[in-house]
Amino acid sequence: LGGLRDGLITDERNANYDWSTVWDVRVHQTDQYWDVEMEIPFKSLRFKPGEGQIWGINIRRGVESKKEDSFLSPIPRSAAWGALQRVSDAATLVGISVPSNSRNLEIKPFGISSVTGTRNTTNVIDNNFLGDVGFDAKYGLTQGLTADFTVNTDFAQVEDDMQQVNLTRFSLFFPEKREFFLEGQGIFNFGGVNSGYGRGGETPLLFFSRNIGLANGQPVTMRAGSRVTGRAGRYSVGLLNIQTSEDQSLKAAATNFSVVRLRRDLFRRSTIGIMATNRSASLDGNGANQAYGVDANFAFFQNLQMSTFWAGTNSPGLSGDTTSYQGRIQNEGDKYGFTLSHLKVGDNFNPGIGFVRRDDFRKNRAELKFSPRAPSIALIRKFEMQASVEHIASISTGTLETRQYQGRFQVEMESGDRIIINTKDQYEFLPRDFTIADGVVLGVGSYRWQNTNATYMAGPQRKLSGRVTIGTGGFYSGHSTHFSADGRVEVTPKLSMEPRFQRNWIALPEGTFTTNLLSTRATYTMSARLFAGALVQYNSSNDSINTNVRFRWEYEPGSDLFVVYSEGRATDHHGFPLQKNRGFVVKFTKLFRF
Repeated sequence: LGGLRDGLITDERNANYDWSTVWDVRVHQTDQYWDVEMEIPFKSLRFKPGEGQIWGINIRRGVESKKEDSFLSPIPRSAAWGALQRVSDAATLVGISVPSNSRNLEIKPFGISSVTGTRNTTNVIDNNFLGDVGFDAKYGLTQGLTADFTVNTDFAQVEDDMQQVNLTRFSLFFPEKREFFLEGQGIFNFGGVNSGYGRGGETPLLFFSRNIGLANGQPVTMRAGSRVTGRAGRYSVGLLNIQTSEDQSLKAAATNFSVVRLRRDLFRRSTIGIMATNRSASLDGNGANQAYGVDANFAFFQNLQMSTFWAGTNSPGLSGDTTSYQGRIQNEGDKYGFTLSHLKVGDNFNPGIGFVRRDDFRKNRAELKFSPRAPSIALIRKFEMQASVEHIASISTGTLETRQYQGRFQVEMESGDRIIINTKDQYEFLPRDFTIADGVVLGVGSYRWQNTNATYMAGPQRKLSGRVTIGTGGFYSGHSTHFSADGRVEVTPKLSMEPRFQRNWIALPEGTFTTNLLSTRATYTMSARLFAGALVQYNSSNDSINTNVRFRWEYEPGSDLFVVYSEGRATDHHGFPLQKNRGFVVKFTKLFRF
């Protein structure tokens, strides 16, 4: 008991649980009840001065064994997992006596020592010993606006990315994990699209912070940066400026990244906004890149939402269609729901600090949902049936490139377990040869196939929770079978394991191959502020085994000691996997609040 979790909610849509502030909690449990006491310093909050404070508050009590949630202030059932994000439905808290404003200044210096090694062309590990210092600072400009500064920024304590297997002809998406960019990222979401975990569809991101401080997947030194985020009246403001250093080994030029975001509240839960970005050195090295756009999000009644955006880019040497836009309407009721959307991305739409998975297309999508509850059926809480259709056509040729008909049936048990069956009819046109695996090339042309998969999900209240999926059916010109399992095992109250396994068997006339992805994350939590974790991953697609071991001790609120070891090994040869790189880092931070 006593685990800490905090987050920042934006527009009642996005909850960023990577945001962090200073607070403390104690929990006491008996045979009959438990109680909790929280200590949240006023310095950790932003508020207007003076008497007569009126704040909002809500409290949720969850009983996982019953799949039951209770709230201090009632929340519509249709809000489901995002219930606490409905801050407009929170209770009213009055009678708070607030202290006089402090300077709202935080300074967090750090020191780091590391040794890294990389195998060179003579098959020897070259070791480099480094030591460095830097600092982060935070200053409350007003009750609603906060300025952040960072000098000589370091992200050595960040966990490795989760490995993925790519069986598509488009880029993979890896979410941001660096603390400086995670804090306050909600204000930089554009067009109703969340740049957080799990995204990676066709809708582009006008701003994606992973493009800053990385080149060809390798870190580039961030010399300094600043950010202003927060609210001023009915406006939400986001300003960002980062300067990176030149790195000749990665062919990365010294680059300045700038982002301006402004959003205005409308009515109770609606907004309109603008965004502009500038990258002083584009990826192709031919000059600066700019992106700009306007967006709007409207919430009507209890469950009806509409979102839209228009965006354009300016890149040296690129003309043609440099714009993108989307319109989307969604109703997410508890029993009935639907989604209608239209998305267009031009062939030369190129946001230099954004993410575009696919270009030169128009996409139309429609989805219907029916989810009746089943109070008369023992063990079953709810059924859910979904049907969707999606068409994607090339703008330049008019050719239909993707068509997907999908049906989904889900049974939610009273225990919280779920059974899900998905069936899909897929059509793909390949405008050029597609190398899907080493030596396996799919030629230009049309492909159509059908497949079905079934998933069983064990609820989080169990000591062994997670999901198992089995799928089979067609795949391009042949056949595929898929098996995956991932979950969480509570070995003891302090030790948990999160195993994950994926395997694909692909049989095509052009060639046969398999892919394997295996990982395990172990976490040992000695206290709410002291933990050790390890992540080990094997990916057959790139013949690698990666290990990341982290120790974190928050010796006082906001101040940390990190010890991190990581290594990468290659499996594309006989014998024991060959070590390609390794690193050992010790980082110490100290928070000062004024």
